[in-house]
Amino acid sequence: MKEVRTIYVDAGEDGVRLDRWFKRRWPHLNHIQLNKLFRSGQVRVDGSRAKADTKLAAGSQIRVPPLPDAPDPADKGKLSPRDIAFAKSLVLYEDEEVLALNKPAGLAVQGGTKTTHHIDKLLSAWGEGVDRPKLVHRLDRDTSGVLLLGKTPSAAARLSGAFAKRRAQKTYWAIVAGNPHPTEGVIELHLAKRGVGDRELVVPAEPKDPDAQPAETEFVSISRAGPRVTWMALRPHTGRTHQLRAHMKAIGHPILGDPKYSDDKSTPLSEGLKLQLHARSIILPHPTVGTLAIEAPLSPEMKAGFAKFGFSEDEAEYDPFARRQTRRR
Repeated sequence: MKEVRTIYVDAGEDGVRLDRWFKRRWPHLNHIQLNKLFRSGQVRVDGSRAKADTKLAAGSQIRVPPLPDAPDPADKGKLSPRDIAFAKSLVLYEDEEVLALNKPAGLAVQGGTKTTHHIDKLLSAWGEGVDRPKLVHRLDRDTSGVLLLGKTPSAAARLSGAFAKRRAQKTYWAIVAGNPHPTEGVIELHLAKRGVGDRELVVPAEPKDPDAQPAETEFVSISRAGPRVTWMALRPHTGRTHQLRAHMKAIGHPILGDPKYSDDKSTPLSEGLKLQLHARSIILPHPTVGTLAIEAPLSPEMKAGFAKFGFSEDEAEYDPFARRQTRRR
């Protein structure tokens, strides 16, 4: 773009930071390029110089100076028709502000050094810049189920805020080794990342540990297959890395099919199974009106676990935690 333009802030972008507004429209601009534009005063909001963290208001005028050209859209990162069709096949729910995907087990949410196929890349199926949905939370690579995204900057900010303020009720299904006692309750254990051998694991830690973060998980047993395994509902009240997997390992009931957090009891029970952890549902306020309640069907990996141990979906209540809430009143 070689000319100066004036662009009005859309209603869906109210409250968004200026640097993020730019990144949504011109994702090829890097941090250094943007800061240079702001420091030099080439970017103006309603006629005044503005900083990167300036919060925008709907209807504001932004002076956009000439910008470097974007890379050729026909580069190797462009999605194939097959990738686009696959991305669209994952949709559980979509409206003008919200997108909910049914993330398959084994598909990473974001890329890395050796990860080139991931959800973040597939979001190009909806477009680039302002049209590209924004992730508002994460799931582990091997966890299946509901993944929520915002389709506008303001929707993404409100959804992220709901997670940060614990207004999002996330329910996971898991099959674990043994029978937890008590059958329901809350796990409150600080967690910290540690190097164990050649791997990084999340382990319980003392609250005074500078690396420790508070973590809280509510749990309810749904059904048992004798003394061997239990199908559980897990509800994280915090969002730590590997929280559910680390907490269940810490209380002596690892999630089956987990290569990182297994023990001598769970390993033989896991034979033929992949990680038995599924993000079953999310309930939270819609960015503009009402409530979102999204549910993901069982993944093939979880179906294999259900078949192996004789569980049936109809054994579960819609909200397994409702009975706990009733007893606490």
